Amino acid sequence: MSNPVFERIQADITANPVVLYMKGTPMFPQCGFSARVVQILSHMGVRFKGVNVLEDPSIRDGIKQFTNWPTVPQLYVKGEFVGGCDIVTEMFQSGELETLLTDKGVERVSA
Repeated sequence: MSNPVFERIQADITANPVVLYMKGTPMFPQCGFSARVVQILSHMGVRFKGVNVLEDPSIRDGIKQFTNWPTVPQLYVKGEFVGGCDIVTEMFQSGELETLLTDKGVERVSA
């Protein structure tokens, strides 16, 4: 059964090394959790595509079904679901996020 929303999500996470489904945009996050993940990625020099779920209710609901994860933000690296704000924050603090990005070959911008 084809689901056009799932297909759009799959296309986004396939075409972009790092994708963040979030409330608001990277420049203007509209929730504290989205803002924290944007800060972490920016701090690490990670280029990422931000997808504003507030602009599209089908994506807002679809992303939660796609991953079976109830909340936004949701971070994807090389097509793989990493987690939400708490997981990304813990991984950043422990160094796991650095390792994951390096292992996946994600290019970074030097600060």
